[in-house]
Amino acid sequence: MSKKINNIQEIKIYTKKLNLWYGKNHALHNITIPIHENKITALIGPSGCGKSTFLRCLNRMNDLISTVKIEGKVIIYGKNIYDKDVDEVSVRKKVGMVFQQANPFAKSIYENVAYAPIKHLLVKKGEDCDILVEKSLRNAGLWDEVKDKLKESGTSLSGGQQQRLCIARTIAIRPEVILMDEPTSALDPISTEKIETLMLELKEKYTIITVTHNMQQAARVADMTAFFHLGKLIEFDKTETIFVNPTNTKTEDYITGRFG
Repeated sequence: MSKKINNIQEIKIYTKKLNLWYGKNHALHNITIPIHENKITALIGPSGCGKSTFLRCLNRMNDLISTVKIEGKVIIYGKNIYDKDVDEVSVRKKVGMVFQQANPFAKSIYENVAYAPIKHLLVKKGEDCDILVEKSLRNAGLWDEVKDKLKESGTSLSGGQQQRLCIARTIAIRPEVILMDEPTSALDPISTEKIETLMLELKEKYTIITVTHNMQQAARVADMTAFFHLGKLIEFDKTETIFVNPTNTKTEDYITGRFG
């Protein structure tokens, strides 16, 4: 792993000996991993292995759980986001998140995208906001489908469209990293294909970390893959290596369906 860390310019996020407890339950054990810039990193492993917990560490979403205790570091551009002088809201602006279930606001399509940028004073209402909304929807591959109904509710869209609206909403606050927690698990195959295509386009501008139970999806979209088991990082490497020539027997057993 040291070879991957040496070229520091390619590393967007570096977690160092990251541990997490839910009360007395030790859920993550000494996770050290480099997340590469402008790459898609897939987190795979059986249910309950710590994938989503690790993902939420990267933008301090676990801070919202009162029983959580975290030790170790999550370093972005040389700064540990868990240092006392770091504001978690600023972290979440830099590291956006798309959840498993699409969760558009009960507002218009336009307002779904515009709300956070206006609140965070990134833009003012008017032409600048109009431009940002259109750009975000275009980057999420949704503009052509919704440009004539921006005043309609975001919840009126199909499931796949709602998920892309949530991606547009995330993009609108100009993050550097996008976290995706099983973003296609509730979608049909056609919508899943659109999201995967979108992910491949978005990595040109963003660093993407995604949790998935779909081995085929990880193989299709991910540049790097991390295999978690029982809260531990078992193996991390290029996706092709993980799937074709893993070094750990647990990884091979999971990939080939012997457990999980």
